Amino acid sequence: MNPINEQTMSIFTKIVNGEIPAYKIAEDDNYLAFLDVNPNAKGHTLCIPKKEIDKIFEIEDELYLGLMKFSKKIAIALEKTVPCKRVGMAVVGLEVPHAHVHLIPLNEMDEMRFQNKVSLSKEEFEALAKSIQANL
Repeated sequence: MNPINEQTMSIFTKIVNGEIPAYKIAEDDNYLAFLDVNPNAKGHTLCIPKKEIDKIFEIEDELYLGLMKFSKKIAIALEKTVPCKRVGMAVVGLEVPHAHVHLIPLNEMDEMRFQNKVSLSKEEFEALAKSIQANL
């Protein structure tokens, strides 16, 4: 893999580095969870490894398994916070070249399609992030 330089750095790496703001839910040394600013449903969250790796199946096993464990923790908090039938998980990876997991609170299948979006105000995003954090 090529070293990441400023010009090829993904938007997610810029979030990790604090260059772009995000509605953060949780982070540790290796992972970060934040609200998707163009959500399919209220509470749509992205979980990423802080290390920039393009494709999820390029992640070394230990980091990959850690990402799944981290995502599970976030999904459980999401389900406690956002009324839903379940939290769906998707890995697509075409829109941002940085491995990431989508966690989407679901009440219907259409919420897993990346066509219908919901809008939230800055205040709604901030309040939602704090509510999810309180359930971690």
